[in-house]
Amino acid sequence: MFRSMARIREQIPEEECVEILKTQLRGVLSLLGDEDYPYGIPINHYYCEEDGKIYFHGGTKGHRIDAMRKHDKASFCVLDEGRAEKEGDWPLRFRSVVVFGRLEEVEDHDRAIELTRALCHKFTSDENYIEQEIEHAAWRTLVVCLTPEHMTGKTVLES
Repeated sequence: MFRSMARIREQIPEEECVEILKTQLRGVLSLLGDEDYPYGIPINHYYCEEDGKIYFHGGTKGHRIDAMRKHDKASFCVLDEGRAEKEGDWPLRFRSVVVFGRLEEVEDHDRAIELTRALCHKFTSDENYIEQEIEHAAWRTLVVCLTPEHMTGKTVLES
């Protein structure tokens, strides 16, 4: 059902893909939007090692939510920051991961709070700030889960 990579020599192992998903802060979530136009949105995420799923949080309304509720299939692309092969070189070697899967809302309120807290820890260790944000915004926050069905990653040298 899913295509193989065209440049198989550039493919990275699944463990490396997971590491990128765990460490990078943002990616682009792509959905089928209004009038079936592709809709890609930059978004932060949390990769949960326990269940192998990717979680997002945000508002309860908008284009992203409407698109997801209309069609649950999505792709999520994450790109690392890249690095120079040699000091002072302009081309960067970077790695990317693309995950295909299905989206669903997290219905369990306690689980949604737990996942929101984990996502926040990617950005800050300030527990007071995190708890204050959860207290003030959790009631108007939707947590969404991407269950991976296929994942590929590759490394590329810009040129």
